[in-house]
Amino acid sequence: MGKATREAYGEKLAELVLENERIVVLDADLAGSTKTACAKKVCPNRFFDMGIAEADMIGHAAGLAASGFVPFASSFSMFCVGRVWEQIRNSVAYPKLNVKVVGTHSGITVGEDGVSHQAIEDIALARVIPGFEVYVPCDAAQTKAVIEYVSKTNMPCYVRLGRSGVDDVYSEDHVFDFTKVHTVRKGKGVAVFACGLMVQSCLKAAEILAEDGIDLTVVDVCAIKPCDEAGIVEVLKSHDMIFTAEEHNVFGGLGGLISEIACEAHPCKIHKIGMKDCYAESAAANLLLEAYGLDGAGIAKEIKENL
Repeated sequence: MGKATREAYGEKLAELVLENERIVVLDADLAGSTKTACAKKVCPNRFFDMGIAEADMIGHAAGLAASGFVPFASSFSMFCVGRVWEQIRNSVAYPKLNVKVVGTHSGITVGEDGVSHQAIEDIALARVIPGFEVYVPCDAAQTKAVIEYVSKTNMPCYVRLGRSGVDDVYSEDHVFDFTKVHTVRKGKGVAVFACGLMVQSCLKAAEILAEDGIDLTVVDVCAIKPCDEAGIVEVLKSHDMIFTAEEHNVFGGLGGLISEIACEAHPCKIHKIGMKDCYAESAAANLLLEAYGLDGAGIAKEIKENL
């Protein structure tokens, strides 16, 4: 098991804050959990703990961005997107201010903290805001690359990270191109688009399906918005059956994105795997993934049933 994407975020942010004096870090009383404490340790004069006041944090981040800084504002995904959606819309996205909103503890794998902390709507909420970019990295290497990438852009964005440790998909020296989707496993006939830790679940599902002669293509969609529409259409056209997998409600997230593109460019049947418009319980992350069919075995089962 590799490290959690939130840990990789903290490590990379600590590097960047020393390299770029314009980067400032804001947190909402969760620096130990979001790992922004790593940046605080090396550069305390550019770290601001805003307390349990996420709307205030986004407002300050907007002001800092308007003053020429590059603020990274972090909390749990439920709080830094869900609780402060209006502030992001009106204070960040509308004036096109260069604020990086980074949410950790997304999806149901926040586990024992329960439904109040399990963000399964955040991709949809962020994706619908005009001019607001959305990234969902799957492992440590991709997370560090995303954080470095957005630190150099002049666009407001949301980066969605997780609480739990995840297997490494990419090597540390992998060269990422966030304008493209990436096929991490080339199969034939059946393809699944995935983001975040569902990339790992789909790779495990592919191993299970291979035993039954099903050769699954697994496509990693880290950049939800802007996305590689041409690359997605190419996968749609070259496969007979399409699935999507996300640790998110099946409405409005990755599945919605792929369906929208297919509707206009290549109409086809798409089956969405994710939270079926329901909430989870408070339990260990692995138990919740199994219970809602989002582990490798569950995804393999759902793909077989719907072929």
